[in-house]
Amino acid sequence: MSMPFYVSPEQLMKDRADYARKGIARGRSVVVLQYDDGIAFATENASRALHKISEIYDRIGFAAVGKYNEFENLRVAGVRYADLRGYSYDREDVSVRGLANAYAQTLGTVFTTESKPLEVEIVVAEVGREASGDQIYRLAYDGSVTDEHGFVVMGGQAERLGSVVSDGWHAGMTLPEVLALAVGALGSPAEDGGEQRAIPAAQLEVAVLDRTRPRRTFRRLAGALLEDLLD
Repeated sequence: MSMPFYVSPEQLMKDRADYARKGIARGRSVVVLQYDDGIAFATENASRALHKISEIYDRIGFAAVGKYNEFENLRVAGVRYADLRGYSYDREDVSVRGLANAYAQTLGTVFTTESKPLEVEIVVAEVGREASGDQIYRLAYDGSVTDEHGFVVMGGQAERLGSVVSDGWHAGMTLPEVLALAVGALGSPAEDGGEQRAIPAAQLEVAVLDRTRPRRTFRRLAGALLEDLLD
């Protein structure tokens, strides 16, 4: 009788984490920033059909990096969670904190019990009535949750781009200012002395949660409107 192959739990978790990180690193980064009238999302994405940034509910947005089919399933589950809670109770009872907890449970369960973890990293954000009420949560492949403030960068170049955004971001920035910062970070050179890339508006996916809108705050920015904001 052959002995079963044994791998320690610590090594198994490490291997799963390494696998998920490598998958996420292959994706293009997403930048999420607070500005004076809401929260902005930006990423380099030429596809007009396969979105990395989406609406979940009235005041809640979603952004992700990693495998599209996996984070799209999470997005759909989030929409169903929000719709069911809003229908069963009240629209005001749908919160980004509850959504983040639901995602954390799903990601954590898959990471610990399934043979392959989800190769995704996501951000869910809710725009408040005032800037002090804005909430941004970052969720990793293993279900860990981080409460972010001001901005967050996900994806393969998150550390490098995060330092660029950190140097340029401050509270009270306008929408054109944060979009210029985000696009500049996305096009920044990978190495010292490299050339800054100019990313055209057509190659960008940009959206905002605009607190000045009456109820549904999510709005995509594209075409001439985005070009004007980036000028």
